[in-house]
Parts: sequence; structure tokens; C-alpha cells
Amino acid sequence: MTQYTVQWFGHSNFMVATEGFRVLIDPFFDGNPSTKQSWINISPPDLVLVTHDHGDHVGNAIEICAKYGVKLGCVVGTGKALVQRGLPKELLLNGNGFNIGGTLTIGSAKVTMTQAFHSSDSGVPVGYIVEMPGGLTWYHAGDTGIFSSMELFPQLYSIDLALLPIGGVYTMCPKQAALACRLLQCKSVIPMHWGTFPVLEQNTDTFRKHLANNAPTCHTYDMKLDEMIEIDY
Repeated sequence: MTQYTVQWFGHSNFMVATEGFRVLIDPFFDGNPSTKQSWINISPPDLVLVTHDHGDHVGNAIEICAKYGVKLGCVVGTGKALVQRGLPKELLLNGNGFNIGGTLTIGSAKVTMTQAFHSSDSGVPVGYIVEMPGGLTWYHAGDTGIFSSMELFPQLYSIDLALLPIGGVYTMCPKQAALACRLLQCKSVIPMHWGTFPVLEQNTDTFRKHLANNAPTCHTYDMKLDEMIEIDY
């Protein structure tokens, strides 16, 4: 049995870790009203992923990668933009990033880039399916609306944990996110991208009601800000 930890720093910012491998995604710390954590105080990641180039998702990715000398994974185009903003080019995963449908192996983990439907000033918005050492597979949807090809993912991957936006306005609303869980056939879900700003959904109540109708066997981790949970696989 392998133990994993998942820590939510508010918005779409997560650290998913197991012994010897920590993935930090969308590391929005400075200016994030949802977290009391500073990026300087977190455990050093082994990989940083960014879903798109909006400031509340790039966050402190450049500073974190430069401080710890770790690779940053993102889509081609956004990678070039982040290098222009100060990311050392040698820290860009695959030299120039990768693209939707592509899979890269990092140590004993695999990271697959998926489509997302949103906006981005460079490249395109994306999500990720990460197969961790020991077998846990998780999906971070990034900022996206629901899309029907989510139902293809479980034909390729057994998704143990989905990290899905529920905030509405800029991403899926609770009703769409609940249906996404049915399409994904995910075993568990953590709702994200809510409560950070007044315009977003302010709690998970509506999502949990819709989830009970759409994917009743999907377990919800209703995480508190800065909380860390443990998952045994």
C-alpha cells in the first residue's frame, strides 16, 4: 500500500505527494486570498505544472522552479511566454513544453496533457492526468467548461481522484462539474476554484446535491483551505 497526501492551497492550487515525488499544480500563493501559506514555506516540489497563463494559475511558478531547480510543465507557447517572463529555459519540461494528448515520463510518474475549454493569452488552456508512483491516478481539469469527450478518459485511465472547478462564471458550475464526475467515472473528487473571489460559487453545497444525483458512488473530499488529506492506495 502506498500513501499519498493532497494539500489544497485554495483556488486551483494543489500539492499531490507521495514518498520521493511531489507535484505542485497552479501554484497561486501571492495575492491568493484563499491561503495563509507562503510559497517560500511549502515543501520543495519535484515537478510544477501550470494549466494556463492566467495570473491566478501561473502564480509563483517561476519563482518556485528557480528556487528549487525543478522542471515546469506546460503547453507549448505558454512555455515560451514563461521563459520570456524569467523562467530559466533549462527548467522548462521537454525543452519547450508539450501538448494535448502528449505523455511525458518524470521518474516513475507519467503526466498526460488533456484539453480544456477556457481562455489563455499564450498557448491553450489544458488539464493533466497524472499517474503517480505506486499507481494513484489523478486528473486536474484546469479552468474548463464541461465537454463530452471527458467520457473517453475512463477508457484510457482509471481516475482515482478528480480535481474539478465548480465556481461558475469562468469555469464549470456545480451542476456541470457533477455531471463531469459521471462522465469521468472518477472514484473521488475535490471541488476547486470556488470561494476565492466574490463572483465565484461560495460553498460546495450545490455541487454535493448535484453529485448525489449524477455520480452517487463518487466520494467527495470537501476540503478546507490549506487542509492536507491522506489517501492510501
